Amino acid sequence: MARDQPADALEDVFVPVVSERISATIAEQIRAAILDRRLAPGDRLPNERSLAERFKVSRVTVRDALRALEAGGLVQIRVGATGGAFVTAPSAGVVGAGLSNLLMLSEIEPDEVAEARLIFELGTVTLAVERATDEDIAQLRELCDEGAEALAAGAYTSALSQAFHARLATAAQNHAVELMTASFAGPLSMHRVREREPADVSHARTVDEHRRIVDAIAARDGAAARDAMTEHLLRGTTLAGSPEGDPAATAKPKPRAGRAKAKAAAKSRPATARPPGKA
Repeated sequence: MARDQPADALEDVFVPVVSERISATIAEQIRAAILDRRLAPGDRLPNERSLAERFKVSRVTVRDALRALEAGGLVQIRVGATGGAFVTAPSAGVVGAGLSNLLMLSEIEPDEVAEARLIFELGTVTLAVERATDEDIAQLRELCDEGAEALAAGAYTSALSQAFHARLATAAQNHAVELMTASFAGPLSMHRVREREPADVSHARTVDEHRRIVDAIAARDGAAARDAMTEHLLRGTTLAGSPEGDPAATAKPKPRAGRAKAKAAAKSRPATARPPGKA
């Protein structure tokens, strides 16, 4: 049940602010109160007028702060007689959207995405081998069967692969792993790597690899599970460990522009320019 939080009850939590970015400072104070559990999901914040008086700012400034918190998934603003600003927990979708924007603007290479996924999911599959229940394994097998049926019908989509990896994270019995996996479903998608293969070939390999991962989990064979996950995520990349025979595995990685320029600059630097005492 939602708790109304009067302004005087938060007198020792919120303090007046003086800053060039006042709304950001207000948002940070409210965020800190949420993270410190002084405000819990479901709590209703004081109304704009009360908050404005407490912070000694205008209601417009308070409104801007609340909008920023809403964009971050920490507050939900409801309209109407029973409306107001309510504390909420950010969803994986909100976190994923922010991560997606960061990665898209950072010019991340497809192979770097695959490598990041590998680092994370090797841990996930190791936990799944140790902790997966019979129900977890049964549901993972069901997802494999759904994928095989969709493949046979020519209807396989990336959503089926995402569902498999999400259910695998659940089998790890770690809520943090589950939330992180849900958040990177979009920004850390393997789509750009899989585009290097014909769609029907890529989907068929994915279905087969998923099944081998589940078989290894069911056998409680951590080494086999990690090997299967490695082959699955590095397939089609230029990274060491890519499946033998994959054309991409023998291709020389293309250096990123910044790294290439740095190397060129280093080569052109005169030998006498090295600092004394450096070998």
